[in-house]
Amino acid sequence: SMRLVWFLCALLLSSRGCFGNEGVDNEPSQNEEPEPVIENSVQKPAFVKPGKPEDALLALYFDSSEDIKKMVLSTAKKEGVEDALSKYEGKWEVEVPKTSALDEDYALVLKSQGKHHAIAVNLAREYKFDSDVFVVQYEVKFMEGQTCGGAYIKLLSASKDLDLNKFQDKTSYTIMFGPDKCGADSKLHFIFRHVNPKSGEIEEKHMKQPSENLNSFFEDKLTHLYTLALRTDNSFEVYVDQSLVQSGNLLTDFTPAVNPPKEIVDPSDKKPTDWDDRAQIADPDATKPDDWNEDAAQFIIDEAATMPEGWLESEPKLIADPEAKMPEDWDSESDGEWEAPLIDNPACKSAPGCGKWEKPQIPNPEYKGKWTPPMIANKAYMGEWKPKMIANPNYFEDDHPFHMTPIRALGLELWSMSAEIAFDNFYVGTSKSGADDFAAETWAVKHEAEIAASPSSKSVVDGIKDLATEQPWVLALGVGVFLAIMGLIIFCCCRMASDAVDVPARQKKTDEPVPDDEEPEQEEESGDAKKESASEKEEEEEEEEENEDEEDEKPKKSTRQRTRKE
Repeated sequence: SMRLVWFLCALLLSSRGCFGNEGVDNEPSQNEEPEPVIENSVQKPAFVKPGKPEDALLALYFDSSEDIKKMVLSTAKKEGVEDALSKYEGKWEVEVPKTSALDEDYALVLKSQGKHHAIAVNLAREYKFDSDVFVVQYEVKFMEGQTCGGAYIKLLSASKDLDLNKFQDKTSYTIMFGPDKCGADSKLHFIFRHVNPKSGEIEEKHMKQPSENLNSFFEDKLTHLYTLALRTDNSFEVYVDQSLVQSGNLLTDFTPAVNPPKEIVDPSDKKPTDWDDRAQIADPDATKPDDWNEDAAQFIIDEAATMPEGWLESEPKLIADPEAKMPEDWDSESDGEWEAPLIDNPACKSAPGCGKWEKPQIPNPEYKGKWTPPMIANKAYMGEWKPKMIANPNYFEDDHPFHMTPIRALGLELWSMSAEIAFDNFYVGTSKSGADDFAAETWAVKHEAEIAASPSSKSVVDGIKDLATEQPWVLALGVGVFLAIMGLIIFCCCRMASDAVDVPARQKKTDEPVPDDEEPEQEEESGDAKKESASEKEEEEEEEEENEDEEDEKPKKSTRQRTRKE
């Protein structure tokens, strides 16, 4: 609408300062010092070393590339695979991630794609699960997303044979915890290895997967905090970004269950040969009725049917296409005699049918099919046979699965199709509050900086600067569209202003009628009769003008009269 155009014009005029003022010298004077150039409009917060919680068995952060020396890089090979695939040759670096939101915030970064990686670090001491609470916590950031691969940690079982230089997939662990994804299957693992107190066998127990959708943790390219808390009452809690995503009990919420069943099926029990488990049988006394004709056809010809009126028996359903032509490269000797393709007969479109008419078939009322005797209850039915249950010779009852195999180190043994995965701020300890305090000084600061640095929280100016750096052609296109729109608005404004000024001039130039001129024009067109009525109206107007003291109207009338006389 025109109101919108005028509004935009006014907005444009009021924002002239955005484009600079003409005649103003923007260069600094000789006495003024030029303002310093700031490369980034938003300064990154600086990384601050966190304190180490008193209860921590491990509180590992990185503040220098030299911190790679805190870790032990494995030189082992995987067992049972080809030599070319067995090596743990994936690269690790301690560096500031390329998408870090904090200044000088180093992390352990998995650098290789499609490689096996293994690296570990010792805990301060062996932990025997003898406290009321146990917590493991760490950060993961998929800087390039994740297509297939894991980012979980393993808490390695304490053993005199444990050698971190030979850490590999077969190295014994007590707990495996963390995210894992391949394709559309996203998981959050918590697996603990339970030792059968009776046989000594070790069996993996898998936590039920959270109901929450986990895909965003692999795709949003933000740092996420994974926390596992175990308690001496066998309860457990799993948090992501300090939000509870799963909880339960080690005894009831894992597959397979910690404790085996008290009874099992007797493997030696067999079903007796004379056991009749047929609930129904065919009636042995039933006989086929005398009038039952098993030979009768299921369908018969409808003898009462007559050919529909208008049926074209002489017309075929398909005819040769009259417009078809033999291809120029058709060789009759090698390709045979050419025949035009068949098409539906146009004559049959309006008819009920074409070609030879045949009487249709209908169901045979005499058809009964093959006779079978009816089913009756089996008097000898003995029920469904089941093998007998016996006491489980391997039964045991472990009421305290929290007391797991002691641990001595934390390791990352991973294969990933995506590189640039950052790990940071590992915590292993005996206090949930200690883990929370460590996260408050590390992850919480980082998370707040990442949210502040995300595109949704940037100012318009920052967004334009980033766009000019990353995709200058998009910015150029946007500026061009903006200038085109503003040019159109200015053109419309000027056109409207021009039209408004030209109306009186055009009326004088072309002698177009105006409201005051309607009566004189009618006077010239209608003759003497109308002259009298016009003169009466003129007299009335003159009286009104005298009464209202509108003397400025009189010169206008005389001007118009002179113009007409001329």
